[in-house]
Amino acid sequence: MENIELALYPFVSEASRYVGSLGFSPDRLITSRALESARIRGTDRVIQSIAGNIERPSFIASDEGKVLTELLSYPFARILVSCINDQYLTRRYALAEAKASYELLKKENVDFLCGLGEDFSITATTDDTHLNLHFNDYLKLASPLKELEWKLVNRRMEHGHVCIAKENYARLLQEAIRNRILNGLPINIPPHMCEQCEDKLTVIRDILQKQKDDYDIGEFREVDNELFPPCIIHAIGNVRNGINLAHSMRFAMTSFLITVGMSVNEIVDLFNVSPDFDEEKTRYQIEHIAGSSGNQYTPPSCSTMKTYGNCQGADELCKRIKHPLNYYRIKIRNKKRDEPKQTVKKDAGGPHQLR
Repeated sequence: MENIELALYPFVSEASRYVGSLGFSPDRLITSRALESARIRGTDRVIQSIAGNIERPSFIASDEGKVLTELLSYPFARILVSCINDQYLTRRYALAEAKASYELLKKENVDFLCGLGEDFSITATTDDTHLNLHFNDYLKLASPLKELEWKLVNRRMEHGHVCIAKENYARLLQEAIRNRILNGLPINIPPHMCEQCEDKLTVIRDILQKQKDDYDIGEFREVDNELFPPCIIHAIGNVRNGINLAHSMRFAMTSFLITVGMSVNEIVDLFNVSPDFDEEKTRYQIEHIAGSSGNQYTPPSCSTMKTYGNCQGADELCKRIKHPLNYYRIKIRNKKRDEPKQTVKKDAGGPHQLR
């Protein structure tokens, strides 16, 4: 890759080797006065990721200083994310970097995409209109994507290879990029180096906290099932009545309940009236969704729920939101606003027991 491409795709192995060859150690990156512009840009990357969109700069190959600044800003951003070591920030950052790359990848030619895929141990071949990759690679990258179009049964496959359009392959590379960045964080940063970045870390922490306060991300302090969205209430009612849920609805309900604060044991107890209840299998599936494999799954959006026929009993609030968690957040805020001094009653069976 050219230097300008390394700056735009700094997560590739070649970029890491190139930075290493320049002698830019983490300590120098943090302390050198000459690299302040890279530190500022790295800080901006992290701040922009909290909002969900990292802007990629436009420059030409002759802009050597800007190219180097952009290239070095990536390892500094990783240092900042590692020093803060907040799971929400880490996931947000990895996703934003991957999404920004996807916007660039859509404009790249097929040969470039194939070359980038090789850096992720993905081998793709091309014909006039499609790329072809082994179904194992396809499943590895497409499994987190919940839209029906990504299901293997909805793809054309020949001799064990899945045929996809260029933009679809770029989307799969986005997932590979997200996984690489996420799995590479946090890195081990000595405390004294984090202290040297404290001015920038303070700014990021303040913005991060405001984001959490605004959206109650990961901060559901009480589990109030009376405020759940209609689709989740409907699913819980079916489980209690011994009606088997479709796999997609089981996933949606379980991931929702985990996100709002219910424990694995409580969710297992909820399923123990199902006709096909198998405690060992059920616990394994719930723990997997909860993050036992290192990746906690989030509930699907309202559009995905509708696609799978899981949107049940929609009310007026449902028309104004795009995600079941937003429904719950709004209901909680309204309750706090209307009853600021009222405490949520807990059942004798435990703080999260469903009534």
